[in-house]
Amino acid sequence: MSSNALPIRTPEGIVFSQTLAGPVLRFFAWLIDGLCVMALMSFLTGLIRVFGLVSPGLVNAVLTIAFFVLNFGFSIFFEWAWRGQTIGKKLLGLRVVDAEGMRLQFDQVVTRNLIRLVDLLPLAYVVGGLSCWLSRKCQRLGDIAANTIVVRIPVVTEPDLDQLLAGKFNSLRQYSHLAARLRQRITPAEAAIALQAVVRRDEFDAVARLELFEQLASHFQMKVPFPQDAIDGVSSEQYIRNVVDVVYRTSATT
Repeated sequence: MSSNALPIRTPEGIVFSQTLAGPVLRFFAWLIDGLCVMALMSFLTGLIRVFGLVSPGLVNAVLTIAFFVLNFGFSIFFEWAWRGQTIGKKLLGLRVVDAEGMRLQFDQVVTRNLIRLVDLLPLAYVVGGLSCWLSRKCQRLGDIAANTIVVRIPVVTEPDLDQLLAGKFNSLRQYSHLAARLRQRITPAEAAIALQAVVRRDEFDAVARLELFEQLASHFQMKVPFPQDAIDGVSSEQYIRNVVDVVYRTSATT
């Protein structure tokens, strides 16, 4: 199965598409991560042997446990800390996301990585690769169990936000703690949708433009409710502009 676009509908009714990463690209990301793990293991092995304070048998036991912990802990740590990315995925522009468009949860990260033990069988991801090729969503067994997918992050030219949002007072910034919470709860895909809606707003006819921003505003208002005085008199379109400003311009002043 080659990479293709997968439409995702959120519980709030927002529909967006994700470009699925194919098994070949995912394999190379795993290979890069594997090289990183081997480099860490090499360093740890040298460190243990330099001190040489324990018997050879115990050294081998410690290294075996360390390899297991590093091999799975590496991906779990980075996918959680980097919101679905490891070093290999970041270098190749990939990200693990929830298959339903929800925020990626820690238990999903753990599940998909532990089941990699099965996906690796009999060697070099044969089971996982076959699963990806046969799955409509290009999921290995770990992804199916965790309800996750791996997507390609599109390379886009960032617009000039200072010019795009210039001259607009952002009422959301009056509540810095809520603005910070909003940044934490919005997924990269959701942030990209809001940004593209603002950038391409003039491409829609009046009715479609109004409906789009109303749906987006309703979606983001459920993420983090702001006090009424922050949204009174603010149109749905301006609300999304404020959201984009909060998410993409974290250092802007109120």
